[in-house]
Amino acid sequence: MDTTSSSQLRPAMGRVAEIMKSRARGRDPLAYVRTYGCQQNVADGEKIKGLLAEMGFSFTEGPEDADLILFNTCAVREHAEDRVFGNIGALKHVKRRRPGTVIGVCGCMAEQSHVAQRLQKSFPFVDMVFGTGAIHRLPELLCVVLEENRRAFLQGCQEQARLEGLPIRRDGESRAWVTAMYGCDNFCSYCIVPYVRGREKSREPEAVLQECRELVGAGYKEITLLGQNVNSYGKGLDRSANFAGLLRELDKIEGDYRIRFMTSHPKDASEELFQVMAESRHIPHHIHLPFQSGNDRILGEMNRRYTREKYLSLIRTARALMPDVTFTSDVIVGFPGETYEEFRDTLSLVEEVGFVNLFTFIYSPRVGTKAASMPDPVSHEEKTRWFAELLRVQEGIAAANCQKLVGTRQRVLVENQNRKNGLLQGRTLGSLVVDFPGGPGQVGQFADVEVTEARGWSLRGVETEG
Repeated sequence: MDTTSSSQLRPAMGRVAEIMKSRARGRDPLAYVRTYGCQQNVADGEKIKGLLAEMGFSFTEGPEDADLILFNTCAVREHAEDRVFGNIGALKHVKRRRPGTVIGVCGCMAEQSHVAQRLQKSFPFVDMVFGTGAIHRLPELLCVVLEENRRAFLQGCQEQARLEGLPIRRDGESRAWVTAMYGCDNFCSYCIVPYVRGREKSREPEAVLQECRELVGAGYKEITLLGQNVNSYGKGLDRSANFAGLLRELDKIEGDYRIRFMTSHPKDASEELFQVMAESRHIPHHIHLPFQSGNDRILGEMNRRYTREKYLSLIRTARALMPDVTFTSDVIVGFPGETYEEFRDTLSLVEEVGFVNLFTFIYSPRVGTKAASMPDPVSHEEKTRWFAELLRVQEGIAAANCQKLVGTRQRVLVENQNRKNGLLQGRTLGSLVVDFPGGPGQVGQFADVEVTEARGWSLRGVETEG
């Protein structure tokens, strides 16, 4: 995999900047970038905005007055795709009023051939479409649109470059996303990710370490390492490396910060990983470990490559090393062919583990995946009833977990201030949300909070002396 740096892009970036400045008649051209989906998409969006900023763009919160509109898309759920197509369709009127506006679609949806073809045929006002592996080609594609007055379409996840040295315009000043690796080799039967993000490719350890050092030096308080399967880190490198070793080196960076990571696949989670977490100074004892189903037959049909017992053994190992560890997870309800009795195995696993939070989904077929062609006799209405049952069970577990923390002191990172009630909102080491009184100057900082009340899924508290 080749490495691409911003210096190689300078000629095209300069031409774009000159053209857009002329079109904007001396003012900074405005870009509207809207990102859908996961944290990896957010990280991609920050690189896109970094490139646009280098080309002279400022940013606007809405498409109405933008000179460039770019939708950075997600392909994981059908609802997300439908929403994107609806929003793209609404831009037809923007293009009619201001024909010079450049409209683009990028991200995971753009890597799907049937989506790219639909955009090309049914949305003629869309000027450019490019995939997840072609972020570094943005200046070149804009040159095609601006200089040659023609549309530009490019897919590229299979030949993805390591995007080292690209400018990044981060969305926050206290929390940062750092990509540790790209792509996915798992090919779960329901998942489109390997087809739209390519195979697993790891960044060099020195590059990840340097980016994190710079973030800590700049005052960032929480760094989240990203990868579709982050704990298989080491794939694609010319040396022996693993994720536990990377975390061990990152933990040596001096400073007051946290390191989180997502997403971990249970087949690659290891006792070594949990041991590093237990011994670390900066890694919270919290693991997002998707199990998807509690039934072995369904896990086999999903191609998850672990069993219910293997998953539960990981939970037990982590708890033996970190008694205070908390878990969150992903669950799919109504996978093709799943019976209610098999779904009950998912409920029992949820009850046995006691997750602090679950990200729950009703199965959504994705074109091009194996599961999309499997018989699926259970109605959506029935799946919805199962889904509601799962939510009721998890709500009770979450409330009990929150109640256990009443009277304890928690160190939280303040993420925002609620506009309606003025309360600060922070997240504990265990990834639970706490609301407490305070001032806007505390956003982005750590605070010690005594938990005074449990309110279902969240906590209330008051700040205490450090």
